[in-house]
Amino acid sequence: QVQLVESGGGWVQAGGSLNLSCVASGFTFNTYAMAWFRQAPGKDRALVGAISWNENTNYARAVKGRFTISRDNAKNTVYLRMNSLKPEDTAAYYCAASRSGIEYTPAAYDYWGQGTQVTVSS
Repeated sequence: QVQLVESGGGWVQAGGSLNLSCVASGFTFNTYAMAWFRQAPGKDRALVGAISWNENTNYARAVKGRFTISRDNAKNTVYLRMNSLKPEDTAAYYCAASRSGIEYTPAAYDYWGQGTQVTVSS
């Protein structure tokens, strides 16, 4: 049974920081690329950052330099550190896993978490 469980969302002031975690189970975590997507109300789900099995990374332009994705294979966990948060970062954040490596569209991912809400106030 595959599970991806996100945590760490919350309500923060602009300029603040927040750390998200996603604990995975039920598949060979260390062979999958992992990613964070986000979806704001009325908008499509979009890639935030992704990390391959060998820790190659990719980030959306909107978050590059502010967000950092990392993984701990011993804990089957992927993290997203978010610094210098802006109101436009407000969204539901989702953890996803891809058996085919880093992908850029939601349809390419095999497993998804339930999401965790991040709200950034001005």
